[in-house]
Amino acid sequence: MLRQIQQKKGQARGGSFAIVASRYNAHYVDAMVQAAKAELQRAFSGVRIFHVPGAYEIPLVVKRLARVSQMEPQSALSAIICLGVILRGETVHAAHIGEAVSRALMEIQLAHEIPVIHEVLLLENEAQADARCLDPKHNRGAEAAQTALAMARMLADLNTVG
Repeated sequence: MLRQIQQKKGQARGGSFAIVASRYNAHYVDAMVQAAKAELQRAFSGVRIFHVPGAYEIPLVVKRLARVSQMEPQSALSAIICLGVILRGETVHAAHIGEAVSRALMEIQLAHEIPVIHEVLLLENEAQADARCLDPKHNRGAEAAQTALAMARMLADLNTVG
């Protein structure tokens, strides 16, 4: 059962965020991008959007963004949000893509110590995509932005711990 997205306020103010989004299944992904962007703008945060051909290409762009963020303070990102939709077909190809993307994003997050929010969804069918991407009450893009804001705040707080 899907849980309804609650709008949250005050988790983080400012900051710079990137969204890396797949062009594949654009109908669904674009709806998540718009919801994520709206959440970040509601928090007065800057956002840059990068579109890649498919889900498999997301980790390469995320890795480059994380590296540049680490090396160039003026380009520092508070978090990177990854959005995509993979629909299962008749073969195991979708599962392989989903597993590879998940593994790569986790490794990038840990190596560069930057929140990488994973909303590259592996779904069974279009009905699931409709519910998770097009329904404003359950849009995973909004949820991803809320998670990015929360993690940015958490890491900022940890930096003051010493």
